[in-house]
Amino acid sequence: MSEPDLLVVCLCAQWCGVCRSYTDTFEQVRARFPRARFMWVDVEDRSDLVDPIEVDTFPTLLIAAAGRPVFFGALAPQAGTLERIVREHAGPLSLTSVVLGADVQSLVGRLSALR
Repeated sequence: MSEPDLLVVCLCAQWCGVCRSYTDTFEQVRARFPRARFMWVDVEDRSDLVDPIEVDTFPTLLIAAAGRPVFFGALAPQAGTLERIVREHAGPLSLTSVVLGADVQSLVGRLSALR
């Protein structure tokens, strides 16, 4: 399988116990998608990147394919759920953008520019 410029971002907070326990799960799934770019973003430490988006539920996942957001939302903190969602959006059919608004598209641009 070939991931088309896939960006997978977990938006979490260090104070959140669910997020802290989810770190290992996120890393395990990252290992299964070596061509995708996975990022862990603390919404408080990196508010400069995330604002004006409000993240109220943790973990929240953002997936972009070829620079376009294809998924943005909270998810159950389970490896199977994360892997299924990434796999669904890693294929060529995921290249159709979903309507998520200019703020999410701008966030994808800011995150993509980080190296």
